[in-house]
Amino acid sequence: MNGLFSGAAARAALRSANACLAELHDTVGVSGLAAADTNPGLMALVDQHAAGVRDSLSADTRPLTAVLLAAYAEGVRDAAFTHGWRPPVGPLDWAANDWVMQRLLAVCSLARTLPTAN
Repeated sequence: MNGLFSGAAARAALRSANACLAELHDTVGVSGLAAADTNPGLMALVDQHAAGVRDSLSADTRPLTAVLLAAYAEGVRDAAFTHGWRPPVGPLDWAANDWVMQRLLAVCSLARTLPTAN
């Protein structure tokens, strides 16, 4: 089968999604998940955001995938940029109440629950 739903297109989409999630993990997840592991308040926020992401992606009726999570993260960033948000410069301050960063951290948290052969 050729076209959008061919095996090659699906593999390319998965590679792109995995690259997007890896970059997000490196820029947001490493410091954020470490901070959440030692800060119950931040972990609670991440859990609440993760529930919101799952609800937005209808994860109760279809499984989460790398492609869905990467597309969601890109959508959050694009919408935030459109509304004037800019990513923090320098070390990330997880004590700051930044909804976008918390949402992206939740995506990182969900991404680490995906099967590796996704």
